[in-house]
Amino acid sequence: MQPLNIGLTDTQRQSVIDLLNCDLADSYLLLVKTKKYHWDVVGPQFMTLHKLWQEHYEALTINVDVIAERIRTLGGYPVGTMEGFLKICSLKEHAGKVPTATGMVSNLLSDHEQIVRNLRDHIDKCTEKFKDNGTADFLTGLMEQHEQIAWMLRSFIEGEALAPDGAKPEPKKNAVGV
Repeated sequence: MQPLNIGLTDTQRQSVIDLLNCDLADSYLLLVKTKKYHWDVVGPQFMTLHKLWQEHYEALTINVDVIAERIRTLGGYPVGTMEGFLKICSLKEHAGKVPTATGMVSNLLSDHEQIVRNLRDHIDKCTEKFKDNGTADFLTGLMEQHEQIAWMLRSFIEGEALAPDGAKPEPKKNAVGV
């Protein structure tokens, strides 16, 4: 292979590749979970969630590809196997369990928020420790996507009516005034 001369040491590049492979593993597991929930969701929210999760897994499919391509750009190789992904991902499978629609939303929300936290950490490491601003910028775009999806999922769970001025209503008191 022709040596890379892109302003990063081999150690910096390999460290960034390792971070990206973790992001790839998380993204791939989240893709599989989102697709599975897309197939399994039932109830009054079926059509809304079925369509929403199709949009999400289509975006995740693109993200998986661009993360793998970023790894190749830096001279590395993506993990690329489920066994490899499961060894390094931070997300958890829920194999054999089919939660309620709201449980599915909650699980995906937790996963997207975990990915956001991981990406923040990886962005900081890319910028401060490994001096790879290009990958930091790349990861920032991915983080913003996950933040937006997390907001959508969180909004679904909250499901509270708002006052005309946009304020949340006061919590209801129980019979003893608490």
